[in-house]
Amino acid sequence: MGFGKEFRDFAMRGNVVDMAIGIVIGAAFGTIVRTLVDKVIMPPVGVLTGGVDFNELKIEIKEGIPATDAAPEVAPVYIFYGEFINSVITFVIIALVLFVVIKMMNNARKRFEKEQEAPAATPPPTTEDILLLREIRDALKIR
Repeated sequence: MGFGKEFRDFAMRGNVVDMAIGIVIGAAFGTIVRTLVDKVIMPPVGVLTGGVDFNELKIEIKEGIPATDAAPEVAPVYIFYGEFINSVITFVIIALVLFVVIKMMNNARKRFEKEQEAPAATPPPTTEDILLLREIRDALKIR
């Protein structure tokens, strides 16, 4: 078997294609959630906290030094904890949405399985011929 055929068989397997679709949809979903957090949720939170923009929250851990004749300029060093807060909120929203979607899928699957089992559990209605034969049998047993 040639390399090209092996690769084609590998790439076209159902699991690989499903995984690729999941990754692409996940990336698109991540963009949607990031926009939701940055543009819809965080502005009202910023208003509630006194107009604070979380993306701009930072702690300076080393002060910058202006350039002199003897040394070049040294940029200040910051810890951007506001972006971390946004990332945590994004993660919580993604986890919540995935939880709800998986819960809905599980409920739908259980409902579908119940519907599939229900017809098999109920016996078919007894025909009139069988009922008549049972009456005759029971009448003969009495004698």
